Amino acid sequence: MNDPALIRGVALFVPMAAVWIAAAVRRPGERDIAAMILATAWNLLTLAIVNVLAPYAGWWRFAADGAVVAGIPVDLLLGWALLWGALPAHTARAYPLPLVLAGFAWLDLGVMPLAEPVVVLGHGWLYGEAVAIALCLLPGLLLARWTAADRRLAWRASFQMVLAGGLMLGAPVALTGVWRQPEWVAGLLAQILAVPLLFGLAAVREFAAAGGGTPLPYDPPKRLVTSGPYAYLRNPMQASMAGAYLVLAVLDLRFAAAAAICVAYGAGLASWHEGTHLATRYGRDWASYRDQVRPWLPRIRPYTGLPHADVYVAATCDRCSALGRWIAHRRPVSLRIRPAEGCPHGLRRMTYERADGLRAQGVAAFAHVAQHLHLGWALLGWLLLLPGLGWFAQLCADAFGAGPARAARPT
Repeated sequence: MNDPALIRGVALFVPMAAVWIAAAVRRPGERDIAAMILATAWNLLTLAIVNVLAPYAGWWRFAADGAVVAGIPVDLLLGWALLWGALPAHTARAYPLPLVLAGFAWLDLGVMPLAEPVVVLGHGWLYGEAVAIALCLLPGLLLARWTAADRRLAWRASFQMVLAGGLMLGAPVALTGVWRQPEWVAGLLAQILAVPLLFGLAAVREFAAAGGGTPLPYDPPKRLVTSGPYAYLRNPMQASMAGAYLVLAVLDLRFAAAAAICVAYGAGLASWHEGTHLATRYGRDWASYRDQVRPWLPRIRPYTGLPHADVYVAATCDRCSALGRWIAHRRPVSLRIRPAEGCPHGLRRMTYERADGLRAQGVAAFAHVAQHLHLGWALLGWLLLLPGLGWFAQLCADAFGAGPARAARPT
């Protein structure tokens, strides 16, 4: 089989047919569909990265004309992503992971030499296979299994953030070449992009922390989320991506079209689907939320129906009581300030407790409190909740005298 057209056709249509047959034999449920989508998307992103690196590392290169992006035949990439993503996600979930990993790796090792002359293998191609298995196949299988079984929520949400950033922002930036800018332009752009992207990151985190779900429609939160960015904006994820595209449109007008498509999708199909689903599931709660929170223009003050919370601040500590007065002066929404001395838990840091079960201490507690004040402080709060940054802020607070201290009990 030396015909390039035949090789490319087989590489695309055989995996497509296999997935279609597997879905016809056993109709996938919602969580199965979510697993298939995510596993395929993960392999699509990571296999693209591996294939871009392959020629430089001496693993393999492609000799193809037409339907080629960044030197990669699109049909081969899509077929490979389905073969390692949707197919095992749906057909092999009941089998032990090592067996599935070995089986699909062995299949790929047998198929790669047959793809010549479209795929020209180098002397180190087995090293490239090992990298692809470790970065693409294995994580995709894990993501599919966790999603189908509704386990490892934090990991699933993290994988989805990587996927959204890579496919919707990283890939367009790389392909359009807008990253080729003077250092000062790139630095300024990164700082401006941080604002809309922070909305999206915080929204994904809130979906997982408060709703027990992810942004994928087939893996949604288990309750109506009205906290975090959702207390200010109804569509923070779509608005985040549209805002990022508008910032990039300063460098390339094609991103303006992308922003328009993003808004059209959010205001059209997504709004209709989500609105119908949420109205059916949550009734009056959704209607009240929809009437008070706009989809694209954020509120200055948070939604009054966000979950009630308590913040415990030591009244016998001058520094702590001053912070409590500062919070009260800003008229927080759905937040009650209580003396830490009266808390039965024996607190050693400022503690935040929300009606939906969320609990945080120290800098993380202040970050959640900030979301009850107004949009400016909420942005700071979401920033402090980013992985690593919150830990560093707490380390600095402890070093400068705001460390843990046991509140005196009233006599």
